[in-house]
Amino acid sequence: MKRAFLALAVAVEMVCAASGWAQNDAAGCKDSPILTRFPGSYIASCTKKGDDTYAFPIEGKPKLQLEGALETIVYQFPRTASKPQVVRNLNTALRTAGYIFDYDSGAGGVFTAHMGKTYVLVNVDWGLTYSEIILTQTELKQEVVADAAALDSGLAKNGHMVVNGILFDTAKADLKPESKSALEQISKMLKQEPKMKVYVVGHTDNVGGLASNMDLSKRRSAAVVQALTSQYGVAADRLAAFGAGPYAPVASNDTEDGRSVNRRVELVKQ
Repeated sequence: MKRAFLALAVAVEMVCAASGWAQNDAAGCKDSPILTRFPGSYIASCTKKGDDTYAFPIEGKPKLQLEGALETIVYQFPRTASKPQVVRNLNTALRTAGYIFDYDSGAGGVFTAHMGKTYVLVNVDWGLTYSEIILTQTELKQEVVADAAALDSGLAKNGHMVVNGILFDTAKADLKPESKSALEQISKMLKQEPKMKVYVVGHTDNVGGLASNMDLSKRRSAAVVQALTSQYGVAADRLAAFGAGPYAPVASNDTEDGRSVNRRVELVKQ
């Protein structure tokens, strides 16, 4: 029965292809300019966000967490095509276009490639679908920053306070220019409370090795202290840098939403 049904489905698909009929793409979806679709495929679903993150598999390394404009396109390919055929076509298309491959599972049908600031993850499965996840790194706008009054109130009430708006590039400890507003608010709060001393504590998610995360959190907290003392005139004896790495999560690291809030800088009242 299953063989008969499959044969019928294939026959119907071949007739439809021969007659020029094709399944309509999902509403509002279209191909990326990076890759044309496999012949006979249609777009089953798509999403597009101007500000998001994604973790790309990299050969021999932890997944590479990137931020930017993110687009996902899911295609249904024809039953008359084999998975190896689809994998080979998409893989070859990216290589021919000059993309650098960061990961390739071969027959598994999963590969990451990039050109400049654009990363592409292709995943071809056995269920006659394949997906393209495309992220272009951009300068993201920081829309929420720390407020001096809120910092002061949080420290008085809880003894610690997360500083929104302290930003770093992935796996780096250099403060991004968008951190300026948050640093100004910390400085303002400390000037309003001249006797207050604080620990500046860096936190990470659990992606990557423990040693590297501990080192990264220490370097990030030290960068904040350095900026406050050298650029905003805060006395060095009022600040102490500390790196907690992944040891004090505030959410589950099993999801990207959880990991994003775990990557943070906190002030802790001394």
